[in-house]
Amino acid sequence: MPVLPDSAAYASWATPHERATVGGMEAITIREPGAPDVLEWTERPTPKPGRGEVAIDVVAAGINRADLSQRQGNYPPPKGASDVLGLECSGTIAALGEGVAGRQIGDQVCALLAGGGYAERVVVPDEQILPAPAGIDLVDAAGLPEVLCTVWSNVVMEAGLRGGQVLLVHGGSGGIGTAAIQIGRALGARVAATAGSAESLRLCRELGAELAISYSEQDFVEEIKQLGGADVVLDNMGASYLDRNLSALAPDGHLAVIGMQGGRRAELDIGKMLVKRLHMSALGLRGRPVEGPHGKAAIVADVRERLWPLVERGTVRPPVHSRTPMPEAARAHEMLEAGGVHGKILLTVP
Repeated sequence: MPVLPDSAAYASWATPHERATVGGMEAITIREPGAPDVLEWTERPTPKPGRGEVAIDVVAAGINRADLSQRQGNYPPPKGASDVLGLECSGTIAALGEGVAGRQIGDQVCALLAGGGYAERVVVPDEQILPAPAGIDLVDAAGLPEVLCTVWSNVVMEAGLRGGQVLLVHGGSGGIGTAAIQIGRALGARVAATAGSAESLRLCRELGAELAISYSEQDFVEEIKQLGGADVVLDNMGASYLDRNLSALAPDGHLAVIGMQGGRRAELDIGKMLVKRLHMSALGLRGRPVEGPHGKAAIVADVRERLWPLVERGTVRPPVHSRTPMPEAARAHEMLEAGGVHGKILLTVP
């Protein structure tokens, strides 16, 4: 029987496949809730796929603001999900669970996760996997699933955005925002976006925003009147923008709330909604079930059918801000918290 090296030395030389063979992998763990320095690159048991699941050897994982909230102890993973951070990844299929058909070991894919992406291997339901899109580097593909599924499910599947309508995107230079601007333009909508710095506003225009609004110097409610009001607002701020978002909407408009960066409690003016016949939805993505009318399987399938061709043609291609080695995840979290990030920050497996 072979003698295995001690874990520290072993982790320094073994490949992910070799560690998986004997039951170990490296992953980012949270020592305790807190600042970025609580993130540690440590050895964890290698997950194995169950029925209907696929194991992926991770090449890269995308960072999302939800990861920061989880690290701080404010966003626990859904029941049954991995406690390892990471809501999206890319890589190659390493193993297939019972009942999975139409896939092969070695296929290059990206995946929407409920957790587990900051690791050398992750297990995910087969229905949440997308083929790595042609023309995009496999590492960069890690930054696609979460943002594209979030935008598509809220703006298109729920709010029904269509050509000729006006879409207002808050936080236009971030990962979600850059994707939303491009999707809106690809659908034939007129897009307005809010952002902070001059560089961020310039990026919004380059991606297709007809109107780029400085949230620190301009009133987006007044500015959106240039386009006749917004038919759909994609909002990541929550409470602090609620009343102004309702004012910015055109009659029969739809407010899609996907974040709470500006707080979670606010007063809702129902009268304003009644007069303009407004609609409002607040739909997260991580906690949704796999199956069902609002399930992840239906979202991923719709994204694969209707959005993926636009990605492969280069019509929709969210920018990558930076790549950081996964063991240095703390530094990447600090970068996102500091602001000024344009597009996605990706963690690459060493």
